[in-house]
Amino acid sequence: MASGKSTVAQLLAERLPRSVHLRGDMFRRMVVSGREEFTPQPTAEATAQLRLRYQASAAVADLYAQAGWTVVVQDVVLGEHLDSFLDAVTSRPRYLIVLAPTPEAVAAREADRSKIGYGGPWTVDILDDVLRRGTPRRGLWLDTSCQTPDQTVDQILADLATARLTD
Repeated sequence: MASGKSTVAQLLAERLPRSVHLRGDMFRRMVVSGREEFTPQPTAEATAQLRLRYQASAAVADLYAQAGWTVVVQDVVLGEHLDSFLDAVTSRPRYLIVLAPTPEAVAAREADRSKIGYGGPWTVDILDDVLRRGTPRRGLWLDTSCQTPDQTVDQILADLATARLTD
């Protein structure tokens, strides 16, 4: 949260021909009744809902990709969930870009925006720890602390070979 995912994903999609910006969180927001939020100590139901969200996102991404679209999936996929999410995406080639600004940069961005991503059980430091210590180092990891969104997209496009995942 507050890493620039939404802005960077939209800008990246706008620079690609025939592209889709798929916001994974929309599947969470579709749940009208019975939603359990994912926390640092999640319930079994919250974990099941998170996995369902990732499966839905992968399925929709594949549907668009099979129809000839380039799909930019934007979501927070951390820790043990990353590999299973990537395995659920069957279309090839696949690329992974991880935006990883410093915790200080994230806290400053969070303070400057109107929407609130942190609070309750999630802090910047807890989420950063899950990212850096619990998430497999696959794809292209970018410290975007001192970059504008356009600079980040420039770097992504310049380093696509690093972002490409091999099976």
